[in-house]
Amino acid sequence: MARVELAPQVGEDFDRIMEHLSLHQSAQAAARIDDIIKAIDVLERNPLIGRMVRSDLRELVIGRRARGYVALYRYVAELDTVFVLAIRAQKEAGYAGNDR
Repeated sequence: MARVELAPQVGEDFDRIMEHLSLHQSAQAAARIDDIIKAIDVLERNPLIGRMVRSDLRELVIGRRARGYVALYRYVAELDTVFVLAIRAQKEAGYAGNDR
């Protein structure tokens, strides 16, 4: 089973998502964050499940439409570790700090 590590910036991504959900008065903000975390947990057993976006990066699609998010990650087989680099809403143009 692979280890999953979140980059420090992912905390900022969660803050941004929570702020957006609060702004739009989503009554299910905590449940949405919980859904994202549960989806990321899938990477422990299936680290290659995400679609390839570059030779070393993958995206895990979480949910869909207005409830959809995308987690950018890198799996390092030698370490059997998934590094989650960023999370964004599917409707966002790109990841915050595009240099990830």
